[in-house]
Amino acid sequence: MKAAKWREYSVIATGDGYKLERWGKVVLLRPDPQVIWPASRDMERYPDLAAKYVRRGGGGSWERLKKFPEEWTVSYRNLTFKVKPMGFKHTGLFPEQAVNWDVMDGLIKNAGRKISVLNLFAYTGGATVACAAAGASVCHVDAAKNMVERAGENLRLSGLENAGVRFIVDDCKKFVQREIRRGRKYDAVVMDPPSYGRGPNGEMWKLESELFPLVKLCMGVLSDDPLFFLINSYTTGLQPQVLENILKLNFKDRGAAEAYEVGLETEEGIVLPCGCSGLWRARQR
Repeated sequence: MKAAKWREYSVIATGDGYKLERWGKVVLLRPDPQVIWPASRDMERYPDLAAKYVRRGGGGSWERLKKFPEEWTVSYRNLTFKVKPMGFKHTGLFPEQAVNWDVMDGLIKNAGRKISVLNLFAYTGGATVACAAAGASVCHVDAAKNMVERAGENLRLSGLENAGVRFIVDDCKKFVQREIRRGRKYDAVVMDPPSYGRGPNGEMWKLESELFPLVKLCMGVLSDDPLFFLINSYTTGLQPQVLENILKLNFKDRGAAEAYEVGLETEEGIVLPCGCSGLWRARQR
């Protein structure tokens, strides 16, 4: 599935390990490990290029080429997000996730009832804002305080400051365990777990070994009438079928599970792959 409905974001060109992107009025050049084909143009000579992320060893930094704001906003439909060049080539937003925002928007609006959503590893809140805008109540959980604060800003920018979103700074697994003990339930779960991670006490996280147990654990916070369960992954080499299998094994014969690649339609006429998602949804009544 490809995100092709953006008006304030686009991928202009790709090649030689980089992608040239327009974020509103600001053009950035960033590395992308999926871009293993040669460039058809010299992207560094693009007239409006404002900054390039330069890789150095295991990290890198932004090289500013033109004057532009420290941070600015881009909108998708009725959603508005703050963008800012940050460490590790990120900008605070994954525009390809618009594919999943649209899917969740439709499911929530067509549910015919109030839906509660638990968003784990929620980052700067793209899914949180999308679900809140669709009318859901959302619990947003992430271990990074600065990312949770940015999610709150995105909610306010979208005019949803009164949507009643709960923002939690916590380890996602530990939070789910506590919610189970408290008996709190949700109609939907969204998660975007990292490939690798290290907790505050040295705990190691590796997606391949931790994902299935986490999904199984999250079954304990689902309501008796769940609407959907969405897993997103950027882990290189993890096939969409893996996510579909995990969902099928946990939900068994309830509802329907599917998985798909997520991508961005580029101005070159090709689709840039950007990870994959697995979606379980309840059967229509």
